[in-house]
Amino acid sequence: MNHSICVSGAADGESVDSSCGLAYEVGVHIAKSGHVLTTGATVGVPMYAAKGAADAGGVSIGFSPAASLRSHVKKYRLPIGFYNYINFTGMNYIGRDIHLVMSSDAVITVGGRMGSLHEFATAIEAHMPCGVLLGSGGLADYLPKLLEEMGELGRQAKGLVYFDTDPERLVKKIVEVLDEQNKDIKLDGIKEDWAVKASICEPLAGKYGFVSGKTTGHAG
Repeated sequence: MNHSICVSGAADGESVDSSCGLAYEVGVHIAKSGHVLTTGATVGVPMYAAKGAADAGGVSIGFSPAASLRSHVKKYRLPIGFYNYINFTGMNYIGRDIHLVMSSDAVITVGGRMGSLHEFATAIEAHMPCGVLLGSGGLADYLPKLLEEMGELGRQAKGLVYFDTDPERLVKKIVEVLDEQNKDIKLDGIKEDWAVKASICEPLAGKYGFVSGKTTGHAG
């Protein structure tokens, strides 16, 4: 199954210097495993992850704080390379963070600062799997201590958090968790969708290769 995995990290600062190569590797391994990379369409760590995915022939989607391409480039001064598609959210950075996380299936933190903490907290609140690349500096290396100091709340959150020092292993862990969570979803569901049971679809079902009447469901 194809998953959307967000790479969260700083746009600039010390952790970019220490983690840009690691972010690139994470992007490469997300692409090589056949999944979609999502980022904040910004510079720094997210850009290196997007470049890694692009170089590996993968799909990369950026979520911009801007409302248009012009605003993205001229006002926010953000890159447009390495992305297959950019979603211009028009929600500034705070709203963009939430939209990005909630449009993804998991979040991997590489380095990071306050924006990455916001994305991490949003993912935890949404009960979403979170990978943390230890050794990448910034927020990523502080999170174990933060969760420990949060007591019971931190222990509850830890059930959603997966730590590793190796980009490939971390991506593999997150993919395995997502596969397990979604194992009850049929990959060929499009061929047996409940919607084609509706009388209006029946005449066309055979023509377009749908198999009608094999699954249950109801129209909302």
